[in-house]
Amino acid sequence: MDECRHTRDIKKVTPSALGCEECLKSGSWWVHLRLCRTCGHVGCCDDSPNRHATKHFHATQHPIIEGYDPPEGWAWCFVDEVFIDLEGDTTPQNGPIPKFV
Repeated sequence: MDECRHTRDIKKVTPSALGCEECLKSGSWWVHLRLCRTCGHVGCCDDSPNRHATKHFHATQHPIIEGYDPPEGWAWCFVDEVFIDLEGDTTPQNGPIPKFV
């Protein structure tokens, strides 16, 4: 794994929603969830139609997202384009995540 200069910026956060924040508001669906480890924004992955986690990065420049549904134990740095092993430092979910089929 390559080095990431943003690991020092990983924070303990509170998830903003029980699912992709924007998809829940618009009635859309998602494939997987990503959690911003700067502010707690919950967005959908790039396999989802709306790609809200990536849009959040472009709007805020918050570099690190966590694989969140379920907590997968890894993070991704958009800036350095590397995966990061969270070594058990995953964010617990605040409740049941809605599923879409």
